Amino acid sequence: MADSTPSGSELVRTPDRLLTSATLAALRDVPDFPKPGIQFKDITPILGDRDLFRRVTREMAAPFGADGITHVAAIESRGFILGAPVAQHLDAGFVPLRKAGKLPHRTRRVEYALEYGTDALEAHVDACGSGTRVLLVDDVLATGGTAAAACALIEALGATVVGCSFLLVIDALAGATRLHGRRLAAIASC
Repeated sequence: MADSTPSGSELVRTPDRLLTSATLAALRDVPDFPKPGIQFKDITPILGDRDLFRRVTREMAAPFGADGITHVAAIESRGFILGAPVAQHLDAGFVPLRKAGKLPHRTRRVEYALEYGTDALEAHVDACGSGTRVLLVDDVLATGGTAAAACALIEALGATVVGCSFLLVIDALAGATRLHGRRLAAIASC
């Protein structure tokens, strides 16, 4: 099912209602983590269920199966856990997008604004370049700032971002508005 978002992006939600229900049921809400006022969405129960984990990663890849994806880029750290099996489902390489100073080779960096300050993501300069077609994967699309920065970083390397795939979208935070014109897919939303 596709939803048109205010940003002009198209968010495709999995048509598998049973998978959506199982995903939402398995998520664990942790109040006031990592700081007061935050309702953290813990995905570890999904990761611990081998069948659900496999189904989720297969479905995160499915909307992009015919798009010639050459690389899956994923955001540290929960994105790595989902991104690597998504890359395998798509027969693609894997690109880790890390916090500043965590990669051993020469990197390219993009800084982005947080509610209180700034943060940065880095990728190896040779991770993906001209002619590569990249799918961005992360666990949760919240405000969209990190995902937008990740897309900018991938494009700064010369690659094309084909789309973004998320386990969960938090609708009230309107993160899709930060990903204007991007093709988005999600297993579930809340």
